[in-house]
Amino acid sequence: MLTLALPLGNTFGWGICGKNLARELARLSEVRLVTGPFELGDIGDEFEYIELQRIAADQESARLSAPGGPVLQAITGSDLLPMAPGIRGKRNVGYAFIENSNLPQASLDNARGHFDLVVAGSSWCQEVLRAHGLEQTALVFQGVDPATFNMYENRKTFFDGRFVVFSGGKFEFRKGQDIVMRAFRVLQERHDDVLLVNAWFNHWEGSFRSMAASPHIAFDYQGGEHCAAINRLLSENGIDLRNVVTLPAKPQIAMARIYKNTDCGLFPNRCEGGTNLALMEYMACGKPAIVSNSSGHRDMANEGNALLLKDLQPLTVSIGGQGTAVWDEPSLDESIEALEWAYQHREALVDIGEAAGWSMQAHSWAAAAAQFQALLRA
Repeated sequence: MLTLALPLGNTFGWGICGKNLARELARLSEVRLVTGPFELGDIGDEFEYIELQRIAADQESARLSAPGGPVLQAITGSDLLPMAPGIRGKRNVGYAFIENSNLPQASLDNARGHFDLVVAGSSWCQEVLRAHGLEQTALVFQGVDPATFNMYENRKTFFDGRFVVFSGGKFEFRKGQDIVMRAFRVLQERHDDVLLVNAWFNHWEGSFRSMAASPHIAFDYQGGEHCAAINRLLSENGIDLRNVVTLPAKPQIAMARIYKNTDCGLFPNRCEGGTNLALMEYMACGKPAIVSNSSGHRDMANEGNALLLKDLQPLTVSIGGQGTAVWDEPSLDESIEALEWAYQHREALVDIGEAAGWSMQAHSWAAAAAQFQALLRA
């Protein structure tokens, strides 16, 4: 039996990854899922909820009955510790999406002590691990659900008279929404038919407040309900709220309809330890995206299927005076001009979006599960 220690959720990356991998691996072999308590609202779909309940086990019972087979665990922090340290199996594999490119020795010792293999979620992540001397690594990209995120009927049915820009991902400095705000403000000043749709819900106030590091926007966060807080920031930074749709946390399955009712995505992210699920889903819907040619984005976006932001400068990230990472800082000017080009070349965007959709068809959760199954058996 395969034991999985994975987070579950419907509105954050690791949760979406965990529930999809668990579901697909359960179709390939007998599994038990070790995770925290979860309810229907955490999963967002009754059918999925029933399937995950069927394979779920609590951590304490899993720890007391040592797995006889392999174990796949989430590595959710730069300390490279497993999600459930007390559970070990015949073969122990971890899955990591790290954004810290400077790893302390203690993290590497954790990885070597707990795992036979560490699987990276992007080529960049794997390169960071190997550069620190961690040789037992592999690479598995995340997936998209083609039944939900696809090119079928992907022309807009709303906002026909507007040029709609989409921005997604939890609101934080790493994701670059400050660049989106500044670039959209310029677009708004040039054109009166533009609309920004943002899906920036963030469960973690600490990472939300990381936007205080932005050189591009005024950030005076007062807390409060998400949509009100985001709209206040947008307004304080010169964006007319009549040109904005701010979304609350949405079930993942609802995002396809939102993606399909936009014209172009803007993803000037400073770093992605994985391949950016929001970007993958957006592209899978046959939608064109402006994408920083950085870190994990490089595994999905290229000259043929996206508009790349190439003017990148190294950015040292520090916590408490200690350098933790070097990320890529996209050029605000290049982001503005890419957005303007997209506005002026809407017919060309259709071809870019179609190329994006075709390129994502190789990246399903079923394909990711099959790769993990092979690695767990090795």
